[in-house]
Amino acid sequence: MGWIAVVFAGQGAQHTGMGKELYDASPAARSVFKMAERIRPGTLRQCFDGTKRELSETVNTQPCVFAVDLACAAALREAGVKANGAAGFSLGEIAGLAFTGILSEEDAFRLVCRRAELMEQCSRNRPGSMAAVLGLENEKAEDVCKKAGVWPVNYNCPGQLVAAGGTDAISVLPGFSAEAGGKAVRLAVSGAFHSPLMSDASEGLAKELAQYTLRTSEIPLYSNVTARPYGTGEAELIARQAKSPVLWQKTIENMISDGFDLFIEAGPGTTLCGLIHRISTKVAAFGVENPDSLEEAVRMISEGKHA
Repeated sequence: MGWIAVVFAGQGAQHTGMGKELYDASPAARSVFKMAERIRPGTLRQCFDGTKRELSETVNTQPCVFAVDLACAAALREAGVKANGAAGFSLGEIAGLAFTGILSEEDAFRLVCRRAELMEQCSRNRPGSMAAVLGLENEKAEDVCKKAGVWPVNYNCPGQLVAAGGTDAISVLPGFSAEAGGKAVRLAVSGAFHSPLMSDASEGLAKELAQYTLRTSEIPLYSNVTARPYGTGEAELIARQAKSPVLWQKTIENMISDGFDLFIEAGPGTTLCGLIHRISTKVAAFGVENPDSLEEAVRMISEGKHA
């Protein structure tokens, strides 16, 4: 058996009722939610009863998904699952900071709340959008982005690259993608995340991080910016992440090369599991969001059936 990694879901995975079953069943998960509610009143209601529209607002999405991500990971630990490393997709990386001990849970939650505010403000000041370019190798997809005047920002898996840019530029991306033999699908997001249009958010995060104490991680946390584990300069990497591409495919490839063969997605949905399965068919990936999936994960690990 190889190593176990916990990977944290990002923005877009949110849904009404997320985390409620674990809140009811797991004291460890409940503790995380109560922490979030204490710092940001209303988080519980939004997770459990918020409308799709309410949860799609960045200022709500990020704190709520963070709470569910970290609650799922806490339930895993409570059940005796010991991870050897972690990674998170975009905002999921902030949950990873708490999970690996780089930040306290409280500071990581305060950080994600501020991150959400800064990125939403950027979206208003410098409007933009995002689209997934599908069916093309990265080099061709990058060429398509260049022609459209947008930035490649999320390297998700083979044949899937997400671009970000101004609204007008994103609108011409489907035409250029089709000419190259692929297609582009507009994403339901409120801004051009992980692009230079988020530079002000990155600067704001750098200032915010100066207030916190960052510790050495207990287990490796792989950075979206470098696709390698955090070492030194954590604050700079965390701030840069908001305006830098998410190197998800390379991150997973590096983790596999480093010995990880089981990936447990903590948080709402199984989007990351799907990406991991497309990156490699030689590893296992499954999600934990509720008591049933938690029980199944523990059973598979104890029986070694993921190997």
